[in-house]
Amino acid sequence: MSASQTLPATAVPGDDAPTLLIKIFGKDRPGITAGLFDTLAAYSLDVVDIEQVVTRGRITLCALVTAPAQTGRNGSEEGGLRATVHTWAESLNLQAEILSGRGDNRPRGLGRSVVTVLGHPLTAAATAAIASAITRTGGNIDRIFRLAKYPVTAVEFAVSGAGTELLRTALATQAPVLGVDIAVVAAGLHRRAQRLVVMDVDSTLIQDEVIELFAAHAGCEEQVAEVTAAAMRGELDFEQSLHARVALLAGLDASVVDKVRAEVRLTPGARTLIRTLKRLGFQVGVVSGGFTQVTEDLRERLGLDFASANTLEVVDGKLTGRVTGEIVDRAGKARLLRRFAEEAGVPLAQTVAIGDGANDLDMLNAAGLGVAFNAKPVVREAAHTAVNVPFLDTVLYLLGVTRDEVEAADTHAG
Repeated sequence: MSASQTLPATAVPGDDAPTLLIKIFGKDRPGITAGLFDTLAAYSLDVVDIEQVVTRGRITLCALVTAPAQTGRNGSEEGGLRATVHTWAESLNLQAEILSGRGDNRPRGLGRSVVTVLGHPLTAAATAAIASAITRTGGNIDRIFRLAKYPVTAVEFAVSGAGTELLRTALATQAPVLGVDIAVVAAGLHRRAQRLVVMDVDSTLIQDEVIELFAAHAGCEEQVAEVTAAAMRGELDFEQSLHARVALLAGLDASVVDKVRAEVRLTPGARTLIRTLKRLGFQVGVVSGGFTQVTEDLRERLGLDFASANTLEVVDGKLTGRVTGEIVDRAGKARLLRRFAEEAGVPLAQTVAIGDGANDLDMLNAAGLGVAFNAKPVVREAAHTAVNVPFLDTVLYLLGVTRDEVEAADTHAG
């Protein structure tokens, strides 16, 4: 359409223009939508809005259309349209309801947001509390859509009329009480434009703490675990704790690297998360306070685009108890997120970071969306949102990815 062309006046009805809301209910089957609009095509009207949902094989189809033009001495074509639609519906054992009104749907309010709720299970009580909290902020629920039923129930609320930060604050206090995870993000095209996901490794992408795996072979697992726990709680400077733990590995034969790689356990859903993201055109990276001896192996196995970690120094086939190169600590993870985003050509606002420990906080806060995954309390409180189920692929639902898209990615991979 050229700039000089304009739409017909009937394409968008004015506030006072008569319209009809046609609602169809009943058992779903192929051809219902086509059949309704074939029926309506015999009348002089325009389609203003359409919405359809199928639940447990039952269809609800709504069509908002302009009212037919006036004809004859005794009224309009509207009566004929009503009779025709009801006859068509009855022939298919469907119910029809036709409501007269004026203009289009009520405009949505400003401040549009998407509220994603993950429940395992999602109870009616929790849903009621969430809906009430949205109402108290002044928000209106415009649409509800189920993203997934496995491995969690994931439901998305489209909300207007309340600011995203206001909603996030109101719902953040509800989530732990209700036993659900809630993410609130601004609506818009940018949500699906988040094209870089960067993850922590230990206790995020994998179930293990890599240095503890090394320590088990060195016979100092207990000492290393104590230092690791203190560092993850934010009680120790990460770099100091890293040097202290690595020093305990001095003299360990370098052949242990292959053993540790074999012992690493991916978090449930990790492969699905990465495979789906890659299928949808995302780039995926990892940053770790662990070691390149493991992250490079993960990069190759999982097809990651970026990976960075500390490197254990090896001399004469033995670990020296030192690390070489740039230290990947709390500030380093945020710095690497920015570097990866620049190399990927992705604005920082369109990145997603996932982590569980205090040394992930700068990275989570720098990203467009920071996700605390089964994280320590200090991390859950600071991140944009938290996931507290043991399935890493549930992060996909926070990005608006549906279970159908996940399964399509799995089928393609197969």
